[in-house]
Amino acid sequence: MIETLYGQILETDALACTAIIECAGVGYRVAVTANTLSQLPAPEYAPDGTQIAGKPIRIYTHMAVREDGVELFGFYSREELAMFRLLISVSGVGPKAGMSILSLLTPKKLALVIAAEDTKSISRAPGVGAKTAARVVLELKEKVAKNFPQYTADNVVEPDIPAANAKPAKSGSLADARDALVVLGYSRSEVTAAMKNVDPSQPTETIIKQALAVLMKN
Repeated sequence: MIETLYGQILETDALACTAIIECAGVGYRVAVTANTLSQLPAPEYAPDGTQIAGKPIRIYTHMAVREDGVELFGFYSREELAMFRLLISVSGVGPKAGMSILSLLTPKKLALVIAAEDTKSISRAPGVGAKTAARVVLELKEKVAKNFPQYTADNVVEPDIPAANAKPAKSGSLADARDALVVLGYSRSEVTAAMKNVDPSQPTETIIKQALAVLMKN
């Protein structure tokens, strides 16, 4: 089993939530959460463009082996990996649903909403219905309390979202970034607020990463 990857970022895809990490000359494509993607450094190359120049990073991984292939799921922290493994232990929750939930909620926020039995917040994740959210709460409430004792129900709060006063989109990149974030499960008002200070002339992926950094703050 591959538990970690340590190497340089070769490529990221904000729309697909994937990253390619080159380790000892081998590039591994990893599916990542929106939270992890927002924390990964941008790829850097030498002036001649022939080699990667960025600093190496370590990413924690879960390897899923199926009849039709092998997939790697990557996480910026051990905590996020541990929460992912708890999620996929729930009946009816596969890796894609687990990644979807953790792209909407950081491990801390997820622990808090589970403690509060807030199934509505969990069901906002794309591909996760009310019944699945209810199973997550039912099966994980005690496990999360045991594995994440640092989070208590007394601290349950909604993330701070600035007032939505952004100007209308000025570029295709801005509109594409907004649509991608909505697909991840954020409301248009949340996305608009998170994008109010971004430069619309930047590439779509850069805008998405900047907005995610705002949306995923604890």
